[in-house]
Amino acid sequence: MTAPAPAPATALRAGRGTLTLYASGSVGMGVWVTVPGLLLLYFLTDVLGIPPTPAGLTLLLPKTVDIIVHPLLGSRSDREARRLGHRRRMMRAGVLLGVAMVAMFSVPPGLTGGPAALWVGCWFTVGNVLFAGFQVPYLTTPSDLRVGYHERTRVFMFRMVLLTSGLLGAGVAAPALAAAGGRGDYARMAALLAVVMAVSAVVALVGVRRLTDACGFRVPDERAGRSATADLRVAWRDRDFRALVLSYLFTGTTTHLFLAALPYVTAYLFDDPRLTALFMGLFLAPALFAGPVWTTWSRRWGKQRGLLLAQGVFAAGSLALLPGASLDGGLGVVVTAGVVMVMGVAFAGLQLFAFSMVPDAVAAAGSSKAGAYTGIWTATEATGTAIGPYLYSAVLALGGFVSSTAAEPIAQSGTALGALLVGFTVVPAALMAVALWFQRRYTLDGAG
Repeated sequence: MTAPAPAPATALRAGRGTLTLYASGSVGMGVWVTVPGLLLLYFLTDVLGIPPTPAGLTLLLPKTVDIIVHPLLGSRSDREARRLGHRRRMMRAGVLLGVAMVAMFSVPPGLTGGPAALWVGCWFTVGNVLFAGFQVPYLTTPSDLRVGYHERTRVFMFRMVLLTSGLLGAGVAAPALAAAGGRGDYARMAALLAVVMAVSAVVALVGVRRLTDACGFRVPDERAGRSATADLRVAWRDRDFRALVLSYLFTGTTTHLFLAALPYVTAYLFDDPRLTALFMGLFLAPALFAGPVWTTWSRRWGKQRGLLLAQGVFAAGSLALLPGASLDGGLGVVVTAGVVMVMGVAFAGLQLFAFSMVPDAVAAAGSSKAGAYTGIWTATEATGTAIGPYLYSAVLALGGFVSSTAAEPIAQSGTALGALLVGFTVVPAALMAVALWFQRRYTLDGAG
């Protein structure tokens, strides 16, 4: 197996400043990915008092819209790129994403139970559509550039570092800002982070323009974007891309299950919700230095070997959390913290390699339908963000977990606590093993 042939203009290389501007868009994306993934299920069950099963459905059902919307936006993005010579028009939706964030966590005081879940679910849907409008053309940009195999990895390395900054900032700040646990605390948290999201989107619009000016722009051919169904068919028939997509579906499901489970682990197993911010910091901070290390790895041994290694480490780390989370007192916290840091290094590799392999698949296929490929990819990512929390809510429901409100906490049974722990450890390990199995079918890189 050999690496994909480089693009014709491999000498083109963007400056650090240009890449930083482009990658700044990932800060706001990181906020939107982290905050609902980390806190929304807990907000529904332990602040609004909604039982685990309907709470999980509140997160899952809005994502079914994404499965349809993302591929459609991918084809539309190709049409706009052919007509306008750029993809920035759709990205303007990202400026409004913060409005949906604030509304989602600002449930009117009179709403409880089903109506409260409906409010959250509707605004979650609105936010996901706005996010898709920004994300699809934004992530398609590296596939549009007239650069080669390693330069695409470099572009995604910058993106990953800034994405990690958004994930880290939101992952630490959001639990801290909402630590008091009241509805008003969650609303204030969302309002503060919404400002960050809006600024990030505006800066990214400038960055995308400068990046395409510096590295060229591949205008899709006349066939691209004419039929969303035809575009999807072409992308899905690509064996390597299909393997990558299926692998990332299980990878994304695993990582978002981990995020959704973390507040429950800190609140019910360690009896200290403040540890959520600490563990999130330990999980995400390693990516700030691990990104360049993984990039160096890919130049020497290839992205495929790096991704397989990262998946294996994350699966092993999930199982290693079992004894740490079972220990009492400070020892359990220390053991868990150490394992979480190692998993954070693996998480950096999962993000960098998987995302940078998408434009490699587009280039290897000789396809001009980059938007269609990205639409499928982002729909897959969105599906994983929904299935992960939903699976965890299902595990909680099977264990007899009882929902509560911030004002009336409830002690959980031993069975519920056991389910909470299994969902945090064994289930993610099994899911990541499936992801690794699919990833081994990818053949565009030199890892057999």
